[in-house]
Amino acid sequence: MNTYRERLWPSPWIIAIAALAIPASLLTFAAIDVLVGALTGVVLFAGVIAVAVLSAPIIEVADGMLRAGSARIPLSFVGDVDVARKAEARHARGPGLDARAHLVLRPDIDPIARIKLTDPDDPAPYWVVSTRHPDELAAAIAAAQA
Repeated sequence: MNTYRERLWPSPWIIAIAALAIPASLLTFAAIDVLVGALTGVVLFAGVIAVAVLSAPIIEVADGMLRAGSARIPLSFVGDVDVARKAEARHARGPGLDARAHLVLRPDIDPIARIKLTDPDDPAPYWVVSTRHPDELAAAIAAAQA
């Protein structure tokens, strides 16, 4: 039974930015052929959207495991969960980041959950995970461990 599941879909502004490939391609190929420019722009737009959607990681707490993207860890090796937003999240993703940490980040999602690990054999001291619902993720981890 799932206690928490979230797919980190791209934000709408990513789609708007990807749409800029169409006029950019039109301008680039206008001297050759406007139709070629339009087709190139549409193909680039579709490609960017496809990559963004297909690469959207899943964050899940289920069956005694925490899954973030392709990584999994038993909840018995999960410690405290710290939630960060805005400037605090920016610091945790940047200057305050341990280089050994496991990252599942989306640049268009501000809140993060910093999940400490208690496994002495794991080289990563913690995971930094983008999530739109960090408090719900922390509560789900705590409930699954209880």
